Amino acid sequence: MKPVSDKLRAYFLLTAFMKVNKQHYRSVWIDGTTVHLIEQNLLPFKFQIYKAPKYTDTCKAIKTMITRGAGAIGGAAAFAMAQAAFEAKLHDYIEFIKTARKTIEATRPTAYDLFYSVEAVYAAALNSPEAALKKAQELADANAAAGKAIGEYGNEILDKNAKVLTHCNAGWLAFVDYGSALAPVYVANEKGKNVFVYADETRPRSQGARLTAWELHNQGIPHAIIADNAAASLMQNGKIDVLITGADRIAANGDVANKIGTLEKAIAAKYYGIPFYVTAPISTIDPNLPEGTKITIEDRNEDEVHYATGPNANNELQTIRLTNPGSHAINPAFDVTPAALVTGIITEKGIIEPNEKAISVLLKK
Repeated sequence: MKPVSDKLRAYFLLTAFMKVNKQHYRSVWIDGTTVHLIEQNLLPFKFQIYKAPKYTDTCKAIKTMITRGAGAIGGAAAFAMAQAAFEAKLHDYIEFIKTARKTIEATRPTAYDLFYSVEAVYAAALNSPEAALKKAQELADANAAAGKAIGEYGNEILDKNAKVLTHCNAGWLAFVDYGSALAPVYVANEKGKNVFVYADETRPRSQGARLTAWELHNQGIPHAIIADNAAASLMQNGKIDVLITGADRIAANGDVANKIGTLEKAIAAKYYGIPFYVTAPISTIDPNLPEGTKITIEDRNEDEVHYATGPNANNELQTIRLTNPGSHAINPAFDVTPAALVTGIITEKGIIEPNEKAISVLLKK
């Protein structure tokens, strides 16, 4: 993606609607060589900033989902690579940044933005740490700009009073700023369309119930949290007009990897004739991956299925078990939705059909 000018960056700040307690935040940013990230594991019950002074600290934030969402992961990974370049000054420079690149890329194997960002910053780091930091900031700014543009293009598919179903969180917390799946909703409501959002809870980590709902509440956007298994019934009863999700990786043929549960929503939407749009910047498209079955799916710890954390009666965060003691759980983090179930892909350069030809043309723009 192209760098964002200082003038455009200033415009983002002036028009920013991603605010907490009336203050604008990005989900991830760097100050000096310390990366700052919104601690998403504590939301919506506590707003806290996690500080990562070393690249390994930023890797921990990515792996433990202190930050999550393809765009935010890409931004954090870019900053981690820049951090590693500065740390490499005290070591064998080339060997250190090579090792760091592998470490960062191993944190989350599915999200393509991570690999896209790391490779770009690594190439810059071969020149100097300063060049690496400049490239990382350019990528972060470009991700925010992409989110804003996705919102403008996505607004075009939303009618007045549209009822939108989302899955997982692809709001500004999942991007450096603005978001992908929620960006059209934010723009539409700015334009007075009064869009209503059904937020899938998105088990096992409940990103919809915790993060999407928190964002929508902060923005004053009408919404309701629904159990993951309620979506098809709502579709059957005519209560959903469009399904919009983000994406963690898009194959060259338009197949989409996204949070586990997306596939079943797409199947139900297809059956009931409801359009399903995927929102993603071009950096999420993997041109070297011919189709979705080749996407590496991350398997996460089964404890995420067994346990949940929330405030008790004394407003203290407490972790409790939800499942039968002694039983095992399977916890794939993502699934792959075939392109045939996708109506269109909303990018920062417009809305395209989910097929190899359209994607090839898009990547050449």
